[in-house]
Amino acid sequence: MMTGILLINLGTPDAPDTASVRRYLREFLSDGRVLDINPIGRAALVNLIIAPFRAPKSAEAYQSIWFDEGSPLMVYSNQLVDALQERVGERAKIALGMRYGSPSIPSAMAQLAGCDRIVVVPLYPHYASATTGTVLEMVYRHAAAMQVVPNLSVVPPFYDHPAYIAALAEISRPHIADDDHVLFSYHGLPVRQLPCQPCDQTTACPAPTGARASCYRAQCYATSRALAAALGLPEDRWTVSFQSRLGRIPWLEPYTDQTLEAMPETRGIHKLAVLCPAFVADNLETLEEIAIQGVEQFTEAGGERLTTVPCLNAEPAWIDALWTMLLETDPTLAHNASTASSNAATSTDSPSSVQATGG
Repeated sequence: MMTGILLINLGTPDAPDTASVRRYLREFLSDGRVLDINPIGRAALVNLIIAPFRAPKSAEAYQSIWFDEGSPLMVYSNQLVDALQERVGERAKIALGMRYGSPSIPSAMAQLAGCDRIVVVPLYPHYASATTGTVLEMVYRHAAAMQVVPNLSVVPPFYDHPAYIAALAEISRPHIADDDHVLFSYHGLPVRQLPCQPCDQTTACPAPTGARASCYRAQCYATSRALAAALGLPEDRWTVSFQSRLGRIPWLEPYTDQTLEAMPETRGIHKLAVLCPAFVADNLETLEEIAIQGVEQFTEAGGERLTTVPCLNAEPAWIDALWTMLLETDPTLAHNASTASSNAATSTDSPSSVQATGG
């Protein structure tokens, strides 16, 4: 029995030019779970206003962070696939899909053709309809059209999973020791997309249980509390904010850009570290919005130093955490490991069996 592991992230333009970015924005923002307005109004807004006018500016932003090998998100995602495949060995086959752009989710699932089981890993720690929701909709829709529908299991949101928190803390700890304060900046979300309405944004959310179990804001605060505890940060040394808002409708507050501008003068914070726990791989929002724009905003407001903490990317601690969550979601992977180990013991001249035992 062969198991497939399907890693899925948001996506990225194929190139940092206006045409590629425009094409990507049209696909991304045409998703009704992302831009949840009337379909006709959405089509007009995306095709007549956002894509034509936003694409050139976004292309410039992508050019400022683009690697020689390609988009940072794609580079780090491919490194993650390679590192996890090395860890897993022959226990499973791994494929990468992007909700928008290439490689698509259908193309990734085609790579896993013949797998009896597929473990789907939405690479979003926190649940939102515009992220995990749209990913699972696409996976289920494509699986339903397959001649042989594989057994599907899904790694659930892991916003407070001990392995995820431990990996974040291990990677972040060396970067924050000399800073006055830590800012946990999460991707924003329109307030109307939260399941609990009305949303009181004047206080921190309680634990995401009951009616709040799938509340994105509550999950972000749960991550922050768990990570602050792991890092030994007292309550007065960390703050939560939300970035990347679009349009004029109410989004989650406080906004990251306004928080950065207010910290030096209003709160006397001049050495700040920023973590972005909503992202498992560095991308436009971390490398350009925070590491370039955010640094400028903070220093122009009187800040002395802003330290941007890298995302998990393909760090060994993140590989360990992913493997832990995969085993919890599909225990047959552990059986596959035992089988591989047994095969290695009885077939010492098999290079593949030796690789499987070393994962």
